[in-house]
Amino acid sequence: MTAPIALIVEDEAHIRGFVRSTLEAEGWKVYEADSVARGTVEAATRRPDVILLDLGLPGGDGTDIIQAVRGWSAVPIIVLSARAGETEKIRALDCGADDYLTKPFGIGELMARVRASQRKNRAGGSAPADVDTVVRFGTIEVDKAARLVRKAGVEVHLTPREWNLLAVLLAHVGRVMTHRQLLVAVWGPAAAEQSHYTRIYMGNLRRKLEDDPAQPVYLLTENAVGYRLVGDRGG
Repeated sequence: MTAPIALIVEDEAHIRGFVRSTLEAEGWKVYEADSVARGTVEAATRRPDVILLDLGLPGGDGTDIIQAVRGWSAVPIIVLSARAGETEKIRALDCGADDYLTKPFGIGELMARVRASQRKNRAGGSAPADVDTVVRFGTIEVDKAARLVRKAGVEVHLTPREWNLLAVLLAHVGRVMTHRQLLVAVWGPAAAEQSHYTRIYMGNLRRKLEDDPAQPVYLLTENAVGYRLVGDRGG
């Protein structure tokens, strides 16, 4: 069985070494780069299964790599950055990153995010998105073809807008979706700045789908950034 390939783009050698040793212990083949130019070349030539990317890099910004890679690949990109501001997070995610971890981060959380990215990648790469029409998480069952949702076997009525919001989240399970991404997808470009729409409709979905809307398990908030739909066990 071929080992999965990871690319670490990070200019601090001790962080590269720390992340590399962790990935290699989990069976990954790891390549490294320490600049925007080198990272872009390595991403194109190595064809990695995941990219772990710093934003502050020699020769530019990590978002330059994200935008370049998104021109040819949907490979999961996880940002590892000391930039903790919500503006930086939103910018990276809007550029096409799948996830964002703020330094310093725990190795357990990093590997959980990597595993989640691979589950999503396998699901997305094995068949067109709509082939598997029934999706399950917890006691929730969503039949995308029939546009039906059941909770513990009981049908749940969703409004058209609630359904569209859930459908977008289902198409990106495990990925942080910014308010702007959700607004454009569900309400259209004219609503791109109306973030209260997502808060209201996410609240509706939680009341209908979560056992405890105040402590959601599946429909999670990424503070000041957006939302994430996770599967069982954080998948």
